[in-house]
Amino acid sequence: MQRPHPDPPDSSTGQHVPELDDTPERTGLARRLDKPMGALGLVFVLVVLGQSLARQPWLTTTLGVVGWVLWAVFVAEFVHRAVTARDQRRFWVRNWWQVVFLAVPFLRFARALALLRAARVGGVVSAAVRGSRSAGRLLSGRIGWLGAVTVVVVLATSQLLYVLGAYDSYGTALYDAALATISGQPLTADGGLARVLDIALATYSVAVFATLAGALGAFFLERRTDDDPAAREA
Repeated sequence: MQRPHPDPPDSSTGQHVPELDDTPERTGLARRLDKPMGALGLVFVLVVLGQSLARQPWLTTTLGVVGWVLWAVFVAEFVHRAVTARDQRRFWVRNWWQVVFLAVPFLRFARALALLRAARVGGVVSAAVRGSRSAGRLLSGRIGWLGAVTVVVVLATSQLLYVLGAYDSYGTALYDAALATISGQPLTADGGLARVLDIALATYSVAVFATLAGALGAFFLERRTDDDPAAREA
């Protein structure tokens, strides 16, 4: 029987960091697709951002086509994993939410304004989730993964604020989102969305600094142990 793929080592602490989509049911092909699909997931984040900012018709059309092609690739990869999963029940219990994100683009064909706005918001959230999972596939080090996820969070938050009209300028939305994500500084925008994001980003910034502090502490403790033979034996 094929042994489960081990978690990648953490380059900063020497520990293992679990991948976000590391399930024993995946076949060899699904595992080999991890890196390419991870790269495409990060590209998808940039494509969704470009669609929000594009003003030229040809650029909007191009990015739209690229977005649909990437979406089709994600659907094909998901179907492959679903068909080849050794434990179907466990697969669907762990991955049912991905069906929701894969279905979000179809809301663009709806005529209702509320559904169109939901499609735009859902597209941003879907890209953020996929980008975060992609960072887990591509980066084994905890610090590198955390940095990539932080960039995805900043981009997704700024897009939401801009798409929903909290800011008239994307540059201002990006600047405020970056400050709030890194330092926990409140957003300058008003409204319920900004208040909710203030709390979420402040919580995230605390988690980021706690993780960095833990990683640095583990690094210096390991270095001290390596330099002290008595401590290493103990």
